[in-house]
Amino acid sequence: MCRFMSDNPGAASTQGRIVLPTDVVPKHYDVTLEVDFDKFTFEGTAIIDLEVAKDTTSISLNTVELDIHSTTVHADGALVTSSPTLSYDADTQTTTIELGKSLSKGQKVQLKHTYTGQLNDKMAGFYRSKRRDGKYLAVTQFEATDARRALPCFDEPALKAEFTVTLIADEDMTCLSNMDVAKTETVDSKITGGKRKAVKFNRSPRMSTYLLAFIIAELKSISTDKFRLPIKVWMTPEQNEEDGKFALDVAAKTLAFYEKAFQAPYPLPKMDMVAIPDFAAGAMENWGLVTYRVVDLLFDQKSAGAATKERVAEVVQHELAHQWFGNLVTMDFWDGLWLNEGFATWMKWKVWETFVIDTLQGALGLDGLRSSHPIEVPVHRAEDINQIFDAISYSKGSSVLRMISKYLGEETFIEGIRRYIKKHAWGNTQTGDLWAALGDASGKDVAHVMDIWTKNIGYPVVTVTENEKDSSITVKQNRFLRTGDVKSEEDKILYPVMLSLRTKDGVDESLLLTEREQTFKLKHGLDFYKLNADHSAFYRTSYTPERLTKLGEAAQKGLLSVEDRAGMIADAGALAASGYGKTSGILSLLQSFSTETQFVVWNEILTRINAVRNTWIFEDESTKDALKAFQLNLCSAKAHELGWEFSENEDHIMSQFKSLMFGSAGLAGDKKIQLAAKEMFSKFMAGDYAAIHPNLRASVFAMILRDGGEKEWDAILARYHSAPTSDEKNTCLRSLGRAKSPELIQKTLKLALSGEVKTQDIYMPIGGLGTTSEGIEKRWEWMTSNWDELVEKLPPSMTMLSSVVSICAAGFTSEKQVSKVEQFFSDKDKKGYDRSLQQSMDSIKAKANWLKRDGDDVLGWLKENGYLEKGKL
Repeated sequence: MCRFMSDNPGAASTQGRIVLPTDVVPKHYDVTLEVDFDKFTFEGTAIIDLEVAKDTTSISLNTVELDIHSTTVHADGALVTSSPTLSYDADTQTTTIELGKSLSKGQKVQLKHTYTGQLNDKMAGFYRSKRRDGKYLAVTQFEATDARRALPCFDEPALKAEFTVTLIADEDMTCLSNMDVAKTETVDSKITGGKRKAVKFNRSPRMSTYLLAFIIAELKSISTDKFRLPIKVWMTPEQNEEDGKFALDVAAKTLAFYEKAFQAPYPLPKMDMVAIPDFAAGAMENWGLVTYRVVDLLFDQKSAGAATKERVAEVVQHELAHQWFGNLVTMDFWDGLWLNEGFATWMKWKVWETFVIDTLQGALGLDGLRSSHPIEVPVHRAEDINQIFDAISYSKGSSVLRMISKYLGEETFIEGIRRYIKKHAWGNTQTGDLWAALGDASGKDVAHVMDIWTKNIGYPVVTVTENEKDSSITVKQNRFLRTGDVKSEEDKILYPVMLSLRTKDGVDESLLLTEREQTFKLKHGLDFYKLNADHSAFYRTSYTPERLTKLGEAAQKGLLSVEDRAGMIADAGALAASGYGKTSGILSLLQSFSTETQFVVWNEILTRINAVRNTWIFEDESTKDALKAFQLNLCSAKAHELGWEFSENEDHIMSQFKSLMFGSAGLAGDKKIQLAAKEMFSKFMAGDYAAIHPNLRASVFAMILRDGGEKEWDAILARYHSAPTSDEKNTCLRSLGRAKSPELIQKTLKLALSGEVKTQDIYMPIGGLGTTSEGIEKRWEWMTSNWDELVEKLPPSMTMLSSVVSICAAGFTSEKQVSKVEQFFSDKDKKGYDRSLQQSMDSIKAKANWLKRDGDDVLGWLKENGYLEKGKL
């Protein structure tokens, strides 16, 4: 893509980055495109208005896989050249135009290119997406550096310009772009030789190239008048219009909410949201033309599960937050990506309870590895950019925003955000600009507190020691690593830790731990206290086993919030896994939560049990059976108490709770639930697809496939092909890997690259194979033997190869297996996935260390609590 380190004279280096020279500045692009769906190419004309910033004899801009036919350059209306010398640097994806004469500072230059591009099948740039009936859509995905695949351009976020787009297409095609239509006329087609329509869109405001978008396809739409501007959901003809109504309604409410919250109107004339059959990411926030995977925009409200509905709402809210945070105000370069993604993630979370087990834990998990990266991460080359679209930029970014919003107070925080948007609208910013606006609103030195959190890898574990004599606690901070082997030179940073102390008086948000160790007196003694109230700050707390027991009792008395309970379990589990405590301690703590009433807390309890089971997955069968028996004993009663019937007006959290407990108890061996699953599936096999409630579909399929054979596997594959919704298709695909027999494991692996599965979904069937040791081993063998095909199908510039590498290495648990991974990749070109590969290996090492430390401890606990005997039955 663009920022390989290179000695290319057409690229300049800024802070170690490879960027374009700064001698010309783009002001306006006039782009005309016509697609040839037979040859999968497109004809383009790009007229770019530039301003000369300093004297130069050349112009450099970004292109990839564009065959440039002609280039003419005018300066102040006079022809400079119509036959310049063009040179191309593949490393930096830069075309340099040698003019043969000098341009002077202040001159107005017009650059015109005609060219042919590739309508590729890589889900990047201007690409083709295939419908079920074999017809194609021409769609775009430009973030981070793929606008250059559609037009010669200055493809960096800070080089904003205005765009006028014209699309030439057949009469029956819908043409969409960021702006509304200015006019439609009939023109001569370069491709067909006949007549076609040319749809010209109004000129856009200043925006970055990665947010430009256009679509040529046969589409239909539904619209709403519940917002002051038109909002439409677009889909291909075979989709059901009803399936877009929920997203449409969410969009209308969300845009109105954001306008009020930010005190800044949504600045474009319309909002289009489009479901794309082939789409590498979940969604893309193109200004005024947001594109989505089908499953993240459309769903059947009658047949979809509660989790699907929640996911669609979250994705829509996230992408619409970007219309201000990212689109109106844009980071100046990709190392500020977190400003976009962290904030959009923060805005979508109205329910902080779920944030604690989802976003926060994802961030703490990844950031507990040596191979993590700072929130503000230096980006030098193109492959680095896609690799930072991860739990640090999204989840740690939103977690530190949540932390500072609690510290400043939410009203003050939002006021700071309003000032930030007002000051920097249409422009580009760095992280310091956000801190300045928040500091301005709060009167506090926000930068001083927050820079340490954004510029460094990792976070602290805060160890609490109690002093009975004077009713005080001493808190000490140290670097946390999941591998549990912190070296002294890795433990130099002192974080400003927002302690957020909960006592009987409420929460004291003012306490800050700024030294290695400090002592704080508790007014009401040591009877009841908890640090990190609601888990709003980014650290883990290590208590003594006695205090953990007391906190468990406090939880039962209702003294702790849902976030407190879930976060406390997460901390205890992570600390045990990393050697800061014993695994027997977390198992006992989980056992004490058997009467817990909240979905969020149960979700975390089961996450921690799964972490133990996944780490012990290559151990002997009796130990694995004992851990399964523990899970069954813990969750069976709650599963039966909740039941697995769903009512129409049920709260979606309650629906997810029932679904979670049904699956957890059933997969752990609950006979009644397994029987119910079999009954549902036999009706399903007989053609009654409604017999399995959407909330239970994944669990029923998992149970049936695990215990079933080829007949069941084939039935679910057949349903994958015939299911009416993307949601159900994905559930089928994810479930196939649950099969245990070697033959069915091979069938699942073969399916992934058979062509029956869309490239965007290859990771789904292989993901399910992580629940058995055999599946994990065979998945790795499959990846290594199909490596060349995977690299070809999933180019490293996209994040998909990185995902497959992570999935295939992630299940391993021993040093020997780490060596196997290292050996395979030793002679491979790791561009585009080197970071995720290192993170996978760190994660395996963490599990290996955990097993070494606590293998006997877990066996002892299982015996003492009667599970090992049960496991052997």
